[in-house]
Amino acid sequence: MFDPDHTLRDTKQTETNTIPVISVRHLNLWYGDKQALKDVSFDVRPREILALIGPSGCGKTTALKCLNRMHDDTRGARITGQIMMDGVDINGRGIDPPIHRRRFGWVAQKPNPFVGSVYGNTAYGARIRGIVQGKTAMDAHVENCLRRAELWNEVKDILHTKSGTDLSGGQQQRLCIARALSTEPDVLLMDEPTGSIDPIATAHVEDLMLDLARDHTVIVITHSMMQARRIADRVAYFHLGELLEVGPTEQIFKAAKTSQTQQFIAGRTG
Repeated sequence: MFDPDHTLRDTKQTETNTIPVISVRHLNLWYGDKQALKDVSFDVRPREILALIGPSGCGKTTALKCLNRMHDDTRGARITGQIMMDGVDINGRGIDPPIHRRRFGWVAQKPNPFVGSVYGNTAYGARIRGIVQGKTAMDAHVENCLRRAELWNEVKDILHTKSGTDLSGGQQQRLCIARALSTEPDVLLMDEPTGSIDPIATAHVEDLMLDLARDHTVIVITHSMMQARRIADRVAYFHLGELLEVGPTEQIFKAAKTSQTQQFIAGRTG
């Protein structure tokens, strides 16, 4: 079984010997009688991009959703183990799940903007959470989020006149990222964020993830090995509900320790 304390430490972008933002230990999850996660342990470091890879149905999305407690209302779901965030057990009695989820931004595979305007999409989270007060401050906040999502120059003249659903697929995904950023999350969870957009839009989103990792922690699920190698500081390989290996990206790609990881990266399985 994988032991997170015995991996090599990457120095490409993240610092060594840092206190993890999230520590997952011996995480198990069942959907009824079916066990979807088996004794999963890993750390997530500040300002890193951690890529989760592995065959479809291997537990990547299930693990991602455990971090912000999205399984709380899943019928038949049962979880054991521990997830610590900044030293606090996220499943402890004193934790309010909706408040805990505010620490995360979520970006899905398929862009899901609201029907409302570009401005309304971006301002939505900040408005309902009371993060920004007053029109002038909200205008500045919306502009900042759209700039960070590398979308401002494309939409600044249609903020109030065009619906988010009328944008191109790549623009919609960047709008969803801007919407996630508007709530000022600590961690961005991205479930195949480029899985349904074209190569040019994919390049925009990859550049955006690299930029966001300067002051955010990013955990991304990807089925593209080329993408994982381009953007990730570390890679975690899931297989049949187990986390078989996690480590610096180049170490995993050049000298994976398990045969399953080697075969998957080489394209022989999955």
